[in-house]
Amino acid sequence: MRTPMLLILCTSLLPAGAAFANEGKSLYREGTYQPLTADHKARRAGDLVTVLVYENASASSTADTSAGRDANAGVSIELPRPQRSHSAGVTTNNDFRGQGQTQRSGRVLAQLTVSIQEVLPNGDLAIAGTQALEINGEKQLIKLEGRVRAHDITDLNTVVSTRVADARISVVGDGTVSDQQKPGWWQRLLTLFGL
Repeated sequence: MRTPMLLILCTSLLPAGAAFANEGKSLYREGTYQPLTADHKARRAGDLVTVLVYENASASSTADTSAGRDANAGVSIELPRPQRSHSAGVTTNNDFRGQGQTQRSGRVLAQLTVSIQEVLPNGDLAIAGTQALEINGEKQLIKLEGRVRAHDITDLNTVVSTRVADARISVVGDGTVSDQQKPGWWQRLLTLFGL
């Protein structure tokens, strides 16, 4: 009989209404509930997903143009007098040949964890994120934006960059190496004047 008495004594010492403060509340929240057997794929705004950036792009273009024209015109006049003849001729030649070739290639390999910005009405996930690296004073910033389909995200919570629609991937470097690759101010000035 002491247990009910102790319970009554303890509840009487609490402020009014404190004993039933959690009544009607539950630890279960529908918005964040995930069963133990469910996968842990990103699917809501704020969730993280790892993008495996494997971009290898190359393009080349070759043009070869050739044009030519030949024209001849001549006049010959013979007079009745012996050893008197006159002739005149005109020859024109126009030749043109042009060649051009462009080639460009780029390769980016990276792993970048980004966050889901919003869930679009059709169920696609808008993602965006950045990664900043600094190695020996060389800074590198990788920025990625785009949208992915929820079923393209693997069980490991990763997605390949080739599955990112409207992808905008930029890699920007800053440091001694990138500074050495830039032309000097006087070279830029001469280029501005076409020299």
